[in-house]
Parts: sequence; C-alpha cells; structure tokens
Amino acid sequence: MGLDKCSVNINPSRKELKPHGSFEFPCAGYWDWYGEQTRREFPWHWHEEMEIIYIRRGALLLLLPGRSCRLKKGDCFVVNANVLHYISADPECELQSLVFHPKLVAGETDSVFAVKYISPLIDSPDFAGCSIPVESCPEEVRCFHKAFMALANETPGFEFVVRENVSKICLFLYEKLMEEKPERKAGGRRGMNQDSLRVQEMLDYIHHHYQENISLHNIAGAAALGERECLRCFKRTLQTSPMQYLLKYKVMQGAELLLNEPSKSVSEAAVSCGFDSPSHFSKMFKRFYGCTPREYRKDKLTYQR
Repeated sequence: MGLDKCSVNINPSRKELKPHGSFEFPCAGYWDWYGEQTRREFPWHWHEEMEIIYIRRGALLLLLPGRSCRLKKGDCFVVNANVLHYISADPECELQSLVFHPKLVAGETDSVFAVKYISPLIDSPDFAGCSIPVESCPEEVRCFHKAFMALANETPGFEFVVRENVSKICLFLYEKLMEEKPERKAGGRRGMNQDSLRVQEMLDYIHHHYQENISLHNIAGAAALGERECLRCFKRTLQTSPMQYLLKYKVMQGAELLLNEPSKSVSEAAVSCGFDSPSHFSKMFKRFYGCTPREYRKDKLTYQR
C-alpha cells in the first residue's frame, strides 16, 4: 500500500471524491512537502474519513468552522469525519497524515466499538478537531508514528499495527470528549452545526455558479438567509466574507485551469472563471499568489518536469 502524495478532488458540495485506502483496509498515508515550488494550500473540503496530521518541519495553517490553528513542527492534530477544513503551508511545511474511515476502528455499525465509542465521537457537534500536543500526550503521538511508519514500510502485519494504534488515538479522543462534555450524547449530523450546514449550502451554490455574475443576495438566498445573517454566518464559520471567498475561489479555479489546460491563454482562463477582464484576473491572481498568471504557469510547469 505505501504512501501517496496529497491531492484534493472535490465535488461542488466540497466533498472529497478521492478514496483513501481500499474497501478491505480503509486507511491511507500521505507524506508531502508544500512550499513555494509546490501546491501550498488545499481549499475547504470534507470527507467521510477522520484525518490525523503531523508536522515534521515548518508550519501549517489549519482552518475549521469557526476556528483557526497554526500547527508547527512536532504538532499533531485530528480532524473529525465530515468536517469542513482548509489547510495552507505557512509558508512551507512537511506534513505526514493518516486518513482513515471510522469503520477501520469500529467494525460493524452495531459493534460495541461503534456504539459506545466511535459514533458518540464522530457524531458529536462538540468535536470538529482536536490538538494532540506532544508535551502532554507523548504516548498518543508515538501511536501516530507507529501506525504511520508501519503503513509506510508495509511491515508484515502492518494492518494490525495501524488499526491498534489508530484505535488508541480514538479512545484518547473519546475520553477527552467525555471529560469536557460528559452529558453529551450521540446525535446531530456528524459534527456539523447549523452554521456549517448553511455554509455548505452557500458553498454549493458558489461552486456551481462562480462563472456567473452572482451577488451576496444570491449566495444568501441559497441558504434562505438575509444578507446580514449570511455575512455573520460566513464570518463565524470560515473567517471570511462570501464575496471574498467567491473571489479567491475564482482565482484558484483559474490557477488550476492554467496548469491543466496549457493551451488556454490567460484571457481565456479569465473568462472561464467569470472575470470581466484579463487585467482584473491578473490583478487578483497576483494578490493571492504573489505572481502573475503567466509566471505561475511557467514556474509550476517547469517544476513538474
């Protein structure tokens, strides 16, 4: 099985489509470097799997609904299943991660592991993500390393090693959740509160209509909200405004287009992403990427060779 490079293939509702592991063993490991010459950020997305992230070098900006974290060398963090998240190198980062489906630990949906431990954890609206500091939780961080290296090296019986150590981390998370919220019972929609659900509806609208001349009124209407509540909801959840998110999303789509379709001109990319002029596209592109579209395409394609 080994390791893979990180990539995000998402549908318009921001769900990641890439499978992690296999049906028989739903766990995958990733080891990658992000910096000036490689992809530096992954847009807001979610997946059915839980994810454990470890920072080997550099720093990473991790955003969750209503929360931001800057992870540095040695930090470990768990993102819950079905939770929107965004990551970006800050400014460079070497990252290791394990992405695994809860059934790897829980087994059958009616097992004691599923009912007593995993379901209350992944269904809790209080658990979107959790830091595992090495200073106070050295054993849990060691569990990550054991699982990760067993998967990376494909040692004999590595599946048992991965499941055992990931299970220990899940038990740690469950106990931590119960300590903080002992009265909480399983329920809700897997870590998504009302704001998150509304934001997903608005993101879905943006990702389907970003090429059009859409307004704040259009975005708010996608979640049956007024414009003021739309602004507040976006700010609470994603720490940005709807129109700023729309602008950055259009630029990011343009960046993907420049690399995936080298025959397209910058002008064609600008029109395809909903910009009214190539000059406006280039200006916004430089604001977010620090270079012009032509420089970006040249540098990235040269690096990929």
